Amino acid sequence: MKTVAELETCLARPSEKLVRDMAHIEGDILILGAGGKMGPSLAKLAKNAREQAGSKHRVIAVSRFSSDPIRQDLEQHRVDTIAADLLDEEQLNALPEAPYVIYLAGRKFGTQGAESLTWAMNTYLPGRVAEKFRKSRIVAFSTGNVYPLRPVVRGGASEEEPARPVGEYAQSCLGRERIFHYFSEKYGTPMVFFRLNYAIDLRYGVLLEIAQAIQQRRPIDLSMGTVNVIWQGDANATALRALNICSSPPKILNVTGPENVSVRWLAERFGERLGVEPILQGEECESALLSNASASHQLFGYPQVSLRQMIAWTADWVKAGGPSLAKPTHFQEREGVF
Repeated sequence: MKTVAELETCLARPSEKLVRDMAHIEGDILILGAGGKMGPSLAKLAKNAREQAGSKHRVIAVSRFSSDPIRQDLEQHRVDTIAADLLDEEQLNALPEAPYVIYLAGRKFGTQGAESLTWAMNTYLPGRVAEKFRKSRIVAFSTGNVYPLRPVVRGGASEEEPARPVGEYAQSCLGRERIFHYFSEKYGTPMVFFRLNYAIDLRYGVLLEIAQAIQQRRPIDLSMGTVNVIWQGDANATALRALNICSSPPKILNVTGPENVSVRWLAERFGERLGVEPILQGEECESALLSNASASHQLFGYPQVSLRQMIAWTADWVKAGGPSLAKPTHFQEREGVF
């Protein structure tokens, strides 16, 4: 893959399993916060899967749509769009009812110095959405950041691990879950908490950041020495399939790839592919932010795109000068400051 068009086609191509599961979804799917990194490809994947399943129900993408090209692209792919500020009560209440809701709205970067806005987006808004869509099934995107750093030798945190978030961003994300949980029990609203880390496509993500650092001969910090990654198309497919497993009280679902991946090993592999010796800085700490996604793999199978395939695609993308969204993950952050 060397062009955005090829990438977008890949991300929006549904698997047979996804099409099969979409056949059980009767009614419109409303995607809230659809203008970010994952939302557009999620909406197009949902639309393609539903059409292949023979459904005539709508996929509706809701966002402020500060970028008109994103909205135009979605509409060209037969996704209905609504421009709305979800924090505006009038605009939120004007949204159409839908039996299925995927909640992507949230704020991470820029939290430091604007903590109140982060809490409003991540904790206050979920309560308003839960009231509005209390008759829907809701997949609410969350993050693996709600878990503490764990000793690498113990592997990633499973869903049984108590949440102990570090920093205000992660705390507000746990707040999102707690508020949704309250309304799920109050109204019996079926939900899934979708604890994701880290999704990638070729324009952003951990692998791109490491590859770009090597190509630009910048040092790579090894202190967060181990990471999880998953192809964005696989993460989006899991989110759509999770609409069928919502429950009250909410089901918690870790979503990431099966490997706990060494950052040093990734740098070495990209160095080989790019023909550049990596500059490695520091030493690996004994702990890292890691998730165990074996429960989601049991439910939905392993991701279709392998780690080595992601590495190969990313290296080719960087060598070809493919575009970047310039939205770093800050996966190296150990103090929770975003």
